[in-house]
Amino acid sequence: MAITIKNEQDIEKMRIAGRLASEVLDYIEPFVKPGVTTEELDRLCHDYMVNVQGCIPAPLNYAPPGHAPYPKSICTSINQQVCHGVPSDRVLKNGDIVNLDITTIKDGYHGDTSRMFCVGTPSIQAKRLCDITFECMWRGIAQVRPGATLGDIGHAIQKYAESSGYSVVREFCGHGIGKKFHEDPQVLHYGKPGTGLKLQEGMIFTIEPMINAGKRDIRQMGDGWTIVTKDRSLSAQWEHTVLVTADGYEVMTLSAGCQPPPANLR
Repeated sequence: MAITIKNEQDIEKMRIAGRLASEVLDYIEPFVKPGVTTEELDRLCHDYMVNVQGCIPAPLNYAPPGHAPYPKSICTSINQQVCHGVPSDRVLKNGDIVNLDITTIKDGYHGDTSRMFCVGTPSIQAKRLCDITFECMWRGIAQVRPGATLGDIGHAIQKYAESSGYSVVREFCGHGIGKKFHEDPQVLHYGKPGTGLKLQEGMIFTIEPMINAGKRDIRQMGDGWTIVTKDRSLSAQWEHTVLVTADGYEVMTLSAGCQPPPANLR
């Protein structure tokens, strides 16, 4: 496993890329309402990234081994879609929940973040899933400090999700990030405390738990990208990019419109 420890110049560039990614989500929030298509949200985000921010949308034409190039600039995952939902002419309806996943490239560095949005008025169950998943992410982030382990992060997420009656998707995880979209280490959202890689100052990675209301099993749709729950239960995801600092962590994907951390974790 080749971990890239970031220097001060890298970190400053990552702060900028991360803030810009988060600001795309601030910008798009008013447009996420009943009647809009995910394709329209993709177009608006693309234009904002390219024409306003001077960024490159990292997902567009991204092609990891075994995949056709991703055809859009953002990911839009609705209801039972877990991740990598491809924007289309699908119209968002009142009560839907949708994850918008944004990754910008600015001056060669990536910023990666996602948020859940409730379309109109969600059900109590859907809102609870989004809220619990948000807290799962922050409970994982709160473990980050030099000397802690990746297992500490995964355990904190898994324990809270499962104690809330939910399950953790295991096939997808957080990842190192910097000049490359996906770097080592892989950051699992389940695990045992005290196990796995020890964290060091200068590491940067994402924490992005995918939490299902039903069972954790998933399958891939025919488009080769979109992942859904096998039992068609709702799924939610939140994501931040996090730096390991000398005495803890710094969240690099914050902006004015970010929801603050849960009160018990501030």
